[in-house]
Amino acid sequence: MSDMRAALFDRYGPPEVLHVGKRPTPTPTPDEVLVRVHVASVNGGDLLDRAGKMRLVTGRTFPKTSGIDFAGEVAEVGSSVTGVREGDRVWGLLGRKTGSMAEYVAVRPRQIAPAPENLTPVQAISLLAGGATAVTALREKAVIKPGERLLVRGGNGGVGSVAVQIGKLFGAHVVALAGAKSLDFVRGLGTDEALDYRTTRLSELGRFDVIVDTAGTQQSRFRRLLAPGGRMVAVTLDFNRLLPSLATVLASTVHGSRRIRVFSGNPDTELLTEITRYAENGDIVPVVDTVHPLDRIADAHRALEAGGVRGKHIIQIT
Repeated sequence: MSDMRAALFDRYGPPEVLHVGKRPTPTPTPDEVLVRVHVASVNGGDLLDRAGKMRLVTGRTFPKTSGIDFAGEVAEVGSSVTGVREGDRVWGLLGRKTGSMAEYVAVRPRQIAPAPENLTPVQAISLLAGGATAVTALREKAVIKPGERLLVRGGNGGVGSVAVQIGKLFGAHVVALAGAKSLDFVRGLGTDEALDYRTTRLSELGRFDVIVDTAGTQQSRFRRLLAPGGRMVAVTLDFNRLLPSLATVLASTVHGSRRIRVFSGNPDTELLTEITRYAENGDIVPVVDTVHPLDRIADAHRALEAGGVRGKHIIQIT
């Protein structure tokens, strides 16, 4: 198979370092499937990788790829793989790797699941990464219970907009913080309260059983909003003040009962299938901000960095 188009960057830096180049089309091993990627979404981790804020992990070998989620169709099935057929519509996550901003990805069957039949690929991909993160954060890490008060920081973003919906699905009373221009959007997702994060005083918010933090800043201040026995799940850290941010998380494991939990997601077919079910049942609805062609991926990064998003920036690949 000939080379494929893929989003690449040859150095760390601003969105302008991104470009579309050629990579060898992956050849699946006997226990992999090759997926023709139709769409992927831009996630916060993509921005961190490109800017070099994760360079201690990502290293200095270039070019580097981008993207962790994808929706498309199976193009080839490894000889040892069962239960998957060529032409199947699937979606998936690469876990702790990157490279979904490309025409093809080779993955293990545990990394994919049937895509929602009632949604277009663009609609579907707006829910996948955020849905997997939200379910893991709320059910596995926070063990949220019906009736508990949940605060979602960044309720308008790619993760927060799905976390609001998952929180309601799990029976929580959901309060979301977002920018003033996005409050109606967040209310439309079913949140019980949507508040402007710029003008709302923390002292006015009351106590929460669970906080999902998609911002990463001021974590020690927000931790004080937890009720006794409360749980805070940090989806990200403050990478502009990484050492103090890490210190806050570590200190929370030693001092007091209000621990901040962090995690690095690596979802499997079971979790992905659960998100598919939620989407097909209408329990969660698509959150598409803007669709960009692959060669305008830098525009998507700039838009996400500028803030004020309403859901996901999507990259159309094929």
